[in-house]
Amino acid sequence: MKQVLQSLRDGATSLADIPCPGVGPGQLVIRTRTSLISAGTERMLLDFGKANSVDKARQQPDKVRMVLEKLRTDGIAATLESVNAKLDQAIALGYSNAGVVLESGDSAFRPADRVVSNGPHAEVVRAAKNLCAHVPPGVTDDAASFTVVSAIALEAIRLAALALGESFVVTGLGLIGLITVQLLRAHGCRVLGIDLDPRKLELARSFGAETVDLSAGEDPIRAAEVFARGRGVDGVIIAATTKSDEPVHQAALMCRKRGRIILVGVTGLKLSRDDFYKKEISFQVSCSYGPGRYDPAYEEGGQDYPHAYVRWTAQRNFEAVLDMMATGRLDVAPLITHRFPFERALEAYELIQSEEFHLGVLLEYTADQPGERLLSRTVALRPARPASVAGGTVGLIGAGAYATKVLIPAFRNAGAELHTIASSGGATAAHAGRKFGFAEATTDIDALLGNPKLDTVVIATRHDSHASLVCRALQAGKHVFVEKPLAIREEELGEIEGVWGSLECRPLLMVGFNRRFAPQVVRMRQLLESVREPKVFVYTVNAGRVPAGHWTLDPRTGGGRIRGEACHFIDLLRHLAGCAAESLKVTRLDEQSVSIGVSYVDGSTGTVHYLANGDKSFPKERLEVFCGGRILQLDNFRTMKGYGWPGFRSMRLWRQDKGANACVAAFVKAVREGGPSPIPFGELVEVARVTLQAAGGEWPAC
Repeated sequence: MKQVLQSLRDGATSLADIPCPGVGPGQLVIRTRTSLISAGTERMLLDFGKANSVDKARQQPDKVRMVLEKLRTDGIAATLESVNAKLDQAIALGYSNAGVVLESGDSAFRPADRVVSNGPHAEVVRAAKNLCAHVPPGVTDDAASFTVVSAIALEAIRLAALALGESFVVTGLGLIGLITVQLLRAHGCRVLGIDLDPRKLELARSFGAETVDLSAGEDPIRAAEVFARGRGVDGVIIAATTKSDEPVHQAALMCRKRGRIILVGVTGLKLSRDDFYKKEISFQVSCSYGPGRYDPAYEEGGQDYPHAYVRWTAQRNFEAVLDMMATGRLDVAPLITHRFPFERALEAYELIQSEEFHLGVLLEYTADQPGERLLSRTVALRPARPASVAGGTVGLIGAGAYATKVLIPAFRNAGAELHTIASSGGATAAHAGRKFGFAEATTDIDALLGNPKLDTVVIATRHDSHASLVCRALQAGKHVFVEKPLAIREEELGEIEGVWGSLECRPLLMVGFNRRFAPQVVRMRQLLESVREPKVFVYTVNAGRVPAGHWTLDPRTGGGRIRGEACHFIDLLRHLAGCAAESLKVTRLDEQSVSIGVSYVDGSTGTVHYLANGDKSFPKERLEVFCGGRILQLDNFRTMKGYGWPGFRSMRLWRQDKGANACVAAFVKAVREGGPSPIPFGELVEVARVTLQAAGGEWPAC
């Protein structure tokens, strides 16, 4: 199947071959019939992609601050790698789609149902059930494709809390602005539309609005005063896109006392306190198409908000828009200015970047029954060729940021044969696969695990899937490299132990505990081997706070920060201690900060201070080791100092090195040479169990 993708680096748009997505619980796989280009939003993305580095920085000052902080703590090389990895992403364009259900993971939808979704411009899309809605009879595919964009306008109107007979101004009469005019009229409001384009103003008048033509020099403040009969308008909805602060200033001047301003577009936001203070004006920014948007529990988890308490969710806004289309109170046909066959989608993007007049630009998809090409869940990315190495032919599951920034380059540098890459949606796998030279991309995990050409599986998915994928890959006879953690629940760890114990011929199993392999840690381990007395480890991790709602904090998906990340540091102390853990004590400071104390059988002790309450400008990691009248201090994997060590004073690196390449290289070497895993299975299980106990707040003997 084909999908429209945009390069974040240079803004180039392509019609790419990607594997068809599979359906999961609470998801729909939809054959697209029509999709609407949201000209304002998508042109803004294209312009951002085509901007040079300086202009990109100007548009995202918050990101610039993050880059500067990383420069101070991690150095130039690591920062450049992170920035380049971010810019190498491919963005799926589009979010207003109408089509027919092919597969359903929810009983409320059946195959052949006509639905709308926030799916991208693609021949087949996968969408969460709460971001889909049934299309009523009588609503055409063309009209239905406007649903999601119309819901954005409707949500702005709901936030305005309007009443029958009120007077409203709509500033900016693009696609969303003109839909807003119709919806306001349907609510019984008087509407004044403001724009520079006479053609848009004519459409607004046809929908029942009065208008102000800025291109003719008309004064919007005076026009609004007359329109509101000298009382000030009840509210202003700003649907314009501009860097100027003027639309907000004008809106405040137009409003009556205690009027409302809703921003649904993009404007400058240097607000004048005086504008708002004297009139007690309310100002609110509307977020997309309704409650539930950007809530992982709603979108990904399928949890609806109670109807009695949240009457209008994103999905229910979709339904309301479709009902208005079905009854004729919302007519989007006059807004359609252009149609393109999907095969000519790139021409449509040339149009929206031109000066030619356009509003509703539709992409139309062939109505034939889906064939093998469309539904294939695996696509070839390059011609087949014989394996270039004896052992180490890799299938990688997961194509997220860490996989593409760290793991794939590390396996390529280690000389592994990159054969198959999988992701659930397909687009990220296809993009990364082409970039790094994989033979194929897929959304079919079963096919990857059953592929006899692969002897190694790399798992870089979300944490909740690690254990099951490890078990399936081991049972398929594959060597396994899994990014941490090995498991996020005790029963999962038990399943891995059970599978491992049942295998007659055991493949290699490796967890990506890369810090063991960092050059400074290797040197530290060598120095500590000469010390026979107990050691004291103090590991301070300035982890930073993860926003509430992030998937890593979800106990079902990410397992929380201890299971998901602190396991790295627990493993490193176990490695440096060189013996098993004996007891554990945990002190929780808050929901994301914890102090983990571990005692080892040789009398050594280690403490991991995993803290989210620090400042980002401070380096992330510091490890200190006290033993035998000597001290070792490792700062952020760039500088290691020795105090009291004969023959060792310091070890400095020109760039941060946390051992990722060496970790993967050791694993690939073991696969090729048939050696043991670089980390013994018993240690992997021990570290996982200590981590799970620490996450549970238990203090038993390990």
